[in-house]
Amino acid sequence: MANKQEIAGGFPRILLLTQEHCGFCTQAQDILKRLAGEYHLSISTLDIQSPEGQKLALQSGFLFPPGVLIEDEPFSYGRLSERKLRRELARRVSDAKASVSL
Repeated sequence: MANKQEIAGGFPRILLLTQEHCGFCTQAQDILKRLAGEYHLSISTLDIQSPEGQKLALQSGFLFPPGVLIEDEPFSYGRLSERKLRRELARRVSDAKASVSL
């Protein structure tokens, strides 16, 4: 494997719930772009004001944008912590490697 980390079986899927004119959403997008190359992230965005976005935010317990889901699991909302996200991605990579070696 090259220097880039990958979760076994595919790329980590991240969904970002965003809103127009949202500074934290722009910051989250910048962080995800930075980490995309390191972790082979598959990133998609969804407007939190759309019917699907509203439903997902309600189901995930997101009170305001941006909302981040990793592999369809709620991760965080509001200002995204790059450090917290890096720890979570590293944990997932480690868990995936451990399950492959079993």
